[in-house]
Amino acid sequence: MTRGCKHRETADRLGVRAEAGEWCWIGEIPQPPADIAQSAGNPRTRPARRSPPALAGTVLGAPFLPVLWLLMLLARAEQAVERFLDTKEEKERHRARKEDERRRDAAGEQRGLDNVFDGDRRGAAGQFLLHRYSHSTHHERLLFAGQDGIVFAAPPERVGVGRDRRAKAVARLSAEEATPEDPFGGEFETRITLIRFRDGSWLRVDTEEARSELHMYALRNAR
Repeated sequence: MTRGCKHRETADRLGVRAEAGEWCWIGEIPQPPADIAQSAGNPRTRPARRSPPALAGTVLGAPFLPVLWLLMLLARAEQAVERFLDTKEEKERHRARKEDERRRDAAGEQRGLDNVFDGDRRGAAGQFLLHRYSHSTHHERLLFAGQDGIVFAAPPERVGVGRDRRAKAVARLSAEEATPEDPFGGEFETRITLIRFRDGSWLRVDTEEARSELHMYALRNAR
């Protein structure tokens, strides 16, 4: 089953009318000042720790890490050889992609997109972010977007496998409250999507796939 089909199946199961869906995550939430945290009920600002079975799997897989690293090094060496053998046109395209990436990173840093939100703790985005892990302790969200607004789905607790099957709607924002936004207006291929709130504040999420369904939806519905 393709990613899109799996997302649509989850949306149907949850009764969500969505035009786009994508798994995403956010960066580490900065620890709020004591007065802000207290007024919000001292919510948790970190996801749950990995479960014992997941940790056990990591331990059991540790002996194979050197093999994986060797394979990664070999793959990089192969890519380097392929680039060396590229035609002049292919090398030019590669340089152009690298230049786009540098320009994108510089533009993102200039706009403060290396932060997880706009910095206003009392703004709508900052307040929503404060309650993120009160909604679900899982570290990822399946974000759906449609004309009715945005729905965040996730397993109630952190899981290692079966996230789609266990996902439930954990938060909703109407189209009047917030909309998804491609911060670069489609100029660059990016994993970054902003959730732009009505008061102008924003929250950054990173999608698993660059230029995902969510980005395409945001570009189609840009105001």
